[in-house]
Amino acid sequence: MTFHLFRAGKAKNYHYRFQIAGARVQRSTRESSKAKANVVAQRAYDEALTLTNGGKVVPTLAGMAQEWLEVNGPISSAAHQRSVETTARLHFYDLGDLPLNQITTSHVELARNLHLVDHKPASANHWLRVLKLIANWAVKRELIRSIPWQVRMLKVQKRPRSILPIVAVAEWFAAVDQVTRADPSVATAIRLMFGLGLRESEAAGARWEWLDWQRATYTPGITKGREAEPVPVPAWLIEQLAPHRQVEGLIAGKRGGTQQHPPGFARKAMKSANLSCKIKGITPHRLRGTFATMLSEQGVPIQTIQAVMRHKSPMTTMAYLEKNRDTAAQAQNDIAEKIGFGRGEKVAGSVQQTRMDKHLHDYHQSSVDGNSGLDSGSTEPVPGE
Repeated sequence: MTFHLFRAGKAKNYHYRFQIAGARVQRSTRESSKAKANVVAQRAYDEALTLTNGGKVVPTLAGMAQEWLEVNGPISSAAHQRSVETTARLHFYDLGDLPLNQITTSHVELARNLHLVDHKPASANHWLRVLKLIANWAVKRELIRSIPWQVRMLKVQKRPRSILPIVAVAEWFAAVDQVTRADPSVATAIRLMFGLGLRESEAAGARWEWLDWQRATYTPGITKGREAEPVPVPAWLIEQLAPHRQVEGLIAGKRGGTQQHPPGFARKAMKSANLSCKIKGITPHRLRGTFATMLSEQGVPIQTIQAVMRHKSPMTTMAYLEKNRDTAAQAQNDIAEKIGFGRGEKVAGSVQQTRMDKHLHDYHQSSVDGNSGLDSGSTEPVPGE
């Protein structure tokens, strides 16, 4: 409710009250009928709202989201568009009908609490990003001066994300091939994700004319960030694609390459392969992360990985890289060898332990004989030294 209707004392006429831009407004509608008073109050509120916004009517959050979808939907990725549409349709709670400049920090925090009833903190952070996206777009279009609320992201416990182990790659892809026998194009698309670091949508829309056979490079023609950065194609992938080579068309299209796969088309095959190989968490996104991590483990500079992954910022690229503990363990062993903590040190330690045992034996023997054997002036060497 943007305003409050009430009767003062025994008065027959209704009054309205609302607060806008920090100012409280309270007046009589001069109407005894609640329906007519409601019209008067709504008109007064709308006029005040327009005046505080330089003559422009401030849209509601739901209205602004719909306008964003109409303007930006056709030029945004399908996943981005779907994210805003779903949030606006299901998760605005009591915020949707509020004008953008009337949404307070308390409003957003209470709505987030409702979201947390059925969703995890990471989902609540994503929800908050969508709200900020819509509010910032309203600021950019000069419909509001600034976002009137300030809510911080929730702290989320970071967990290591899955990567496909090198030793399991062959078995995993064999399982993918097994489950996609009815539609091998899905297996081809998954190999494009793994070999080129493509996003799922990019693999679904990959085209033969973007593949340079002579230079063994692939340049995605349609990408999330509108980039056109060539990616080297590994020899094994060239061999996989060569028998099916076409002049143009979809590389991994369904029904003979005539139709593009819908979003999420590869997840079922990946989930089945994960189960078969006893691996958790390998999704199209994590397959892209595996691609980046493997490049990093082979010593490829972060700037090169950034270019191949088509990221605008190296910080985005670094978020994809997972820590390989096997690599760290090997590095620790190499360091230990260099500083003398390797096998040679273990031998030296064994000798030292033998000497310590000899000292303890002599001490106990001398105690039996009535001599502590700890004469500081003794210079008798320990046998074996």
